[in-house]
Amino acid sequence: MGFWAFLILGLIAGVIARIVIPGKQPGGFWVTLLLGVLGAMLGGWLGGLLFNISFDAFWSWSTWLFAVIGSIIVILIAQAIFGRRKTA
Repeated sequence: MGFWAFLILGLIAGVIARIVIPGKQPGGFWVTLLLGVLGAMLGGWLGGLLFNISFDAFWSWSTWLFAVIGSIIVILIAQAIFGRRKTA
């Protein structure tokens, strides 16, 4: 999969993950892109490690499924770190 295809996959996976997770998430378009790409990388790594799945095809269901799952994980981690800060 090429660089631009990976960025598009990450952006769409990040948007889907933000829709799936209830509540307000911090960040806008660029944060969604960054978290989506990081999530796609995490999902691809976990899918390859746990299930020995190849992620060469852009239109593969496994590629999209693991990219969205990875994005959900990354967004939940970002929410836990940056989501609810209280001021003194």
